[in-house]
Amino acid sequence: MKLSDLAEILPVESAASGERIVEGITSDSRAVCPGFVFAALRGGKSDGMAFAPDAAARGAIAVIAALDADAPGLGIPVLKSADPRRALALAAARFHGRQPETMVAVTGTSGKTSVAVFVRQIWARAGMQAASVGTTGVVAPGRTEYGSLTTPDPVALHALLAELADAGVTHCSMEASSHGLDQRRLDGVRLAAGAFTNLGRDHMDYHPTIEDYHRAKMRLFEDLLPKGAPAVIFADDAWSQPTIDAAAKAGLDVRTVGRKGTFLTLKRVEHERRRQRAEIEAEGTIHEILLPLAGDFQISNALVAAGLAISTGVPAGDALRALEHLEGAPGRLDLVGSTGAGAPVYVDYAHKPEALENVLSSVRPFTTGRVVVVFGCGGDRDRGKRPIMGEIATRLADVVIVTDDNPRSEVPAEIRAEILTAAPGAIEIGDRREAIRKGVGMLAGGDTLIVAGKGHEEGQTVGTVTHHFSDHEEVRNALAELAR
Repeated sequence: MKLSDLAEILPVESAASGERIVEGITSDSRAVCPGFVFAALRGGKSDGMAFAPDAAARGAIAVIAALDADAPGLGIPVLKSADPRRALALAAARFHGRQPETMVAVTGTSGKTSVAVFVRQIWARAGMQAASVGTTGVVAPGRTEYGSLTTPDPVALHALLAELADAGVTHCSMEASSHGLDQRRLDGVRLAAGAFTNLGRDHMDYHPTIEDYHRAKMRLFEDLLPKGAPAVIFADDAWSQPTIDAAAKAGLDVRTVGRKGTFLTLKRVEHERRRQRAEIEAEGTIHEILLPLAGDFQISNALVAAGLAISTGVPAGDALRALEHLEGAPGRLDLVGSTGAGAPVYVDYAHKPEALENVLSSVRPFTTGRVVVVFGCGGDRDRGKRPIMGEIATRLADVVIVTDDNPRSEVPAEIRAEILTAAPGAIEIGDRREAIRKGVGMLAGGDTLIVAGKGHEEGQTVGTVTHHFSDHEEVRNALAELAR
């Protein structure tokens, strides 16, 4: 690709500079190689223009910068943009070029991972070469890689999409986080459909208000989906109507799902211990399905996923029948094992108020004894949710054990203390391994234990160091000790 191929995205100053061959694009000056375009982005702590001279010295042929950027004496073109992050994403999309033919994205506070994974599974059962990209990593035919970001940076994302397309993937689902949408990471992805799950308190350390958080989510519908594209929206959430309004105003084909949904209507559901029976109306026909997953929220996620699959060509009957074969996303109400008395132990990623409320409410119908929960809150994140989660845990569980969960640079005891202000009677055990062992050890027949917060993660960050730690491993070890 020549630099002039970016002319529709960025101003290329002269014909001579436009003939230069672009060998790569990056926003990390340390990754610049000869022939690269360097995006000098402004962040919360630094301005990328400070690294432009280093990028030029490494062989960069141009710099993407803000309109007011000052870059005297670089010796290479400075391509200025009113939105450098969007320019970077579009340039990365142009450079890598190839994407799976059918791309969908799902946004919302909870359920994004499950929906993306479920859509992939429905497509695969329909005979399509399908992949999913999100918090738990990348899954595609012959490829499973653990990830760490809900929405990868645009250069990595577009390189990944090109790899998937080259490997024969035709359908790909991905998560769209508020950070990813706000920071233009999905710009340039050619989306066929989008979806919304729900909205609750999250990322209040990044978004000043819940309304601002919702607006960031709405970029998926307002800016990224082409007019007329399907927008699958869960209809039973407090933020469903504002989302429907935003999607309709953007000229999208709004398709609602849920008890109040008109595209897929949940007519009836019966909760069983580890599965659910549901009647779903689609296109005037009632479909009876047996969903092999516990939790009302999983029915909601499955409906959104089915809506996306149907909206991208899977017949309604086939999509709904595929729900009977779904496997849950890693760390989402994941049954790790049971005690000798039959008490189940689940690991769940719930690390925000609504998610914790959903998972605790979901296990209550099949718990004849006590609901026990082990959880904590992360450091250097939204402090306001800590007492909220303490109150939820105390209200919905019979035994609450407050522990550490990625304290990062904060004092762990102070984080626990903020949770405990709204959790009278809770047990405080800072050591997460010991907290899990305590929870497993107190289980009797009929009880259920939820270990919440980490889900699929395999690390505990204390200070600036991430130590290996897996809730799954610790639960299995505690169950093995109990069985001796």
